[in-house]
Amino acid sequence: MIHLPILEHIRKLLISAVIFGSAVLLMLWLPIRILKATLPQFLPYTVSLNNDTQVNELSLELLLLQVILPSLLEQSHTRVWLKSLVRNWCRVVSWILNIHSYLLGDSDGKQNSDQNAPANVAPEAGGGLGAVHQALLMMEPPTGFQPYVRPSFFAARLFGLLLCVCISLVASSLVALTLPVWLGRSVMALWLVGAPPPAPQISATNSQAEVKVHELYTAACGLYLCWVAARAVTLVLSWLPQGRAAMMDRLKQWFVLGLKTVVASTILLGVIPLLFGLLLELVVIIPLRVPIYQTPILFIWQDWALGVLYTKIACAITMMGPDWFLRNAIERAYREGIRDMNLTFIFKELAAPVIVSFGLALTVPYVCAYSIVPLFVTNLQLRNFIARRLYPFMLLVGGIAVVVHFQIRQFRKLYEHIKNDKYLVGQRLVNYDHRKSKTPQVQAAAT
Repeated sequence: MIHLPILEHIRKLLISAVIFGSAVLLMLWLPIRILKATLPQFLPYTVSLNNDTQVNELSLELLLLQVILPSLLEQSHTRVWLKSLVRNWCRVVSWILNIHSYLLGDSDGKQNSDQNAPANVAPEAGGGLGAVHQALLMMEPPTGFQPYVRPSFFAARLFGLLLCVCISLVASSLVALTLPVWLGRSVMALWLVGAPPPAPQISATNSQAEVKVHELYTAACGLYLCWVAARAVTLVLSWLPQGRAAMMDRLKQWFVLGLKTVVASTILLGVIPLLFGLLLELVVIIPLRVPIYQTPILFIWQDWALGVLYTKIACAITMMGPDWFLRNAIERAYREGIRDMNLTFIFKELAAPVIVSFGLALTVPYVCAYSIVPLFVTNLQLRNFIARRLYPFMLLVGGIAVVVHFQIRQFRKLYEHIKNDKYLVGQRLVNYDHRKSKTPQVQAAAT
């Protein structure tokens, strides 16, 4: 950069500012103006919430960061779709304006020249990969040149190309600003059942109820739905060349696989996170946030959203822990994946122990607080205090029991290690026989 004159830097700065300003004008300002004129009730977006219950935002943000975005980023299909979309757009525009040679190159001529060219020819000076790298370093276009055909009225055709680019940018921005948000609002309006009453500013609405949701979450949810729909369409289109019979067989196979996935997801991603989130709500959040003289209100969707994060953390801790049955079950379920899913194994070995444990942790304190305690305690305030503090107390007792059991096992291992170091030589015990002391007593009793 220091080898370039100041005027060249100013020129590039002005070009960058013009390009950036044009992109903002075409992709934000003009689509928003059109959206306000055509759908005035769709805007404004809700980007700041003045709600006292911050757990809503926390749960949705954790769900977005831990579930939705990793699922989208781990897929490589989106990049392929975007490249194919841009290439097809270029083909259509080049066919309309008759500038295929200028926009995409003369493929036929290139193939013919490749066939007629000799086998071993040195690359042209100033072209190839080295020219591209040098251009990246020097901020200059590569020196290699590819000839193209100039049709009549070439300047007018280039103006038409720029006009098509502008129209396409505006149209794509309108779709990106409306379709994911609209889908996300519709889903959130159905999903947020039992949420707190909304504030006066509303962004996600339906015919019966109005729910206030941050547009980041509605856009993420709608984008995920669009990705799922696009993925389903691409799969169906890839099956079409195989014939109707093969396509029906694939559809039946994927229907059964989808049904199994829905059943397993309902248990593993629905019931277990809900129980986990509800348990931690009763054990940790309510004792810390809700005073004893106030009645706690539980929201199922919030507990489930937080339970998804808790379940993910618990699975990571389990995989890093010692070798036991739950870790082996998770590893086997991960190895089998969706295609080789065994619902019987998932229900018996993975879901049933976790659900039974969470169910006992939720029901035993409740039964004790509302069935056994009233038999011995008549004071209502004391009953309420016991019911509210019984869950943390049971957690403390359970934690102490686990620690005691772990220490007992460690002492047993230490005892066996000391005994083996003292009496074990190689693989055979010497000078130690726990039945030797009993043998003289048995012989004396026999005589």
